[in-house]
Formats: sequence, structure tokens, C-alpha cells
Amino acid sequence: MKIACLHTAESNVAVFESAARELDLPAGALLHEVRADLLAAAETAGGLNADIARNTASVLRQLCQSADAVLLTCSTLGPVADELTDTTEVPVLRVDAALASQAMKHGGKVVVLCAVETTLQPTARLFEKAAGTRLIPADVRIPADIRIVSGAWARFKAGDNEGYLAAIAAAADRAYDEGADIVALAQASMAGASRLAGKGRTPLTSPIAGLAAAVRSAARD
Repeated sequence: MKIACLHTAESNVAVFESAARELDLPAGALLHEVRADLLAAAETAGGLNADIARNTASVLRQLCQSADAVLLTCSTLGPVADELTDTTEVPVLRVDAALASQAMKHGGKVVVLCAVETTLQPTARLFEKAAGTRLIPADVRIPADIRIVSGAWARFKAGDNEGYLAAIAAAADRAYDEGADIVALAQASMAGASRLAGKGRTPLTSPIAGLAAAVRSAARD
């Protein structure tokens, strides 16, 4: 089985290789394509536009030719995977879809943290969809509270990964202090912050959930 991952940050290669090991996938099970230019273009444009979506879809279709499933690991570009549903030879999934589904299963207040502005709108739509298409416990507050972690992305882009994760962990702790029952980290690059957060439940992250969903889809296909 081969799972192809489309990343927009080189650092996510290591994140997903770690997730693959936790899922006991064999060495070499993942294929990685890194296209930082796609996210950079979305940041410049203020979000996903038709040209960026078309270019992203082209890359995803190319990856379908050498994999049993394709996983889009960038939340900003996530809607492109939705548009390709049932139009490709192999399943194309967005990594944060499984995260949204998992988060909205829980009762109580759900807070979703994002690091980059371009992720806010697609993440909000994703969690609204997850809430509307699942049997949600009565005490879940819908829609989820979607928040930006101020200054975190600037640290990431400057290469300060330690500072980036620390800022996210601090934001997760604040959310728990303010009454959150579940904190979800919307972007795959945020996953390492889960081990740094010290209050409430461990924040939910997308790499393992998303990769597991891709494996299940590949096995069914």
C-alpha cells in the first residue's frame, strides 16, 4: 500500500513519517510531495482562489497515478480535496476531515486553533460540515470556536519551530482555562504542540487521524 502526501511545508514530511510509525505502517509506505509555493500563493492572494485550486488539483491527480490513496496535508488547500471526491481513480482525502469528525463526536465546547489566517475559513466550513453530517451529542456547541494563534505563523516561517509549538501549546492551555472541553489543532504542522500543553485533555491533532483514514480508504478501494 502506498499513501501519497501533498505537503506545503517540508517539516511535515517528518511529522507524517512519525505518524506512520505510530500506526505501524511499513517503511516506505508514504510518498511525499512538497509544494510550499501553493500555500505561499494562497497567503499572497488572501486565501484559496481558482488558479491555486486548479494547480493543487493537478498535483493531486498526478499523485493518484502512483498511490493507493492521496492525502492533502494543508488545511488552507483542503477544499480542493473535497472537490475531487468521486472524480479520481483513488481516494483523495484532506487530513483535517478526520480531525473534525473526531472533535465533533465529543460533548462540550470545542475550540479549534489555527496558525495561519488562510486556514480560518476552510476550517470553519469543515467543522460546520462535520457537525451537520454526524449525530452530534446534544451538549456540543455548534459551530466550533475557531481561533487564530496570534504570531505563531510568523515564528514558523522564521524557522523558530520551538517557539511556534510553544505558542500553540500556550493557546491550547488558555482555551482549556476558558472552559474548552476539546481543543483541536487544525494544521498538521501544529501536532507537536499537543505534547507541550499541560491543562485539560491532550489537544487533538490531524496527522494520525488523517493518515489512518487514508489507509482505511485505500484498503476499501
